[in-house]
Amino acid sequence: MRTIMLAAAAVLTISSAAFAQSTVIITDPAPTGSVVLPGEVRTYVMEQNTPSAVYEGDIAVGATLPDTVEVHTVPNIDGYGYTVINERRVIVEPKTHRVIQVLE
Repeated sequence: MRTIMLAAAAVLTISSAAFAQSTVIITDPAPTGSVVLPGEVRTYVMEQNTPSAVYEGDIAVGATLPDTVEVHTVPNIDGYGYTVINERRVIVEPKTHRVIQVLE
């Protein structure tokens, strides 16, 4: 009986260790530089001749731009928009205006 209890304890310990190894922790917003844009999004945005707007606020990943900032959509690719602020191209979420990445 004691052998069965030890075997059961060993199996539970091993399975819980395997479960812990498959756990993924995601933080939001993503740290600067960790967002990988699809190549076609970056290429499209860099090729556009969009006038730059002047903006006094913070332009950083995770910041939300006001609704007064015009955001342009990226054709055929959902979830990405862009704007040009203070001569910097900025990738944003079109619905929330949250900054995803600042292109340099």
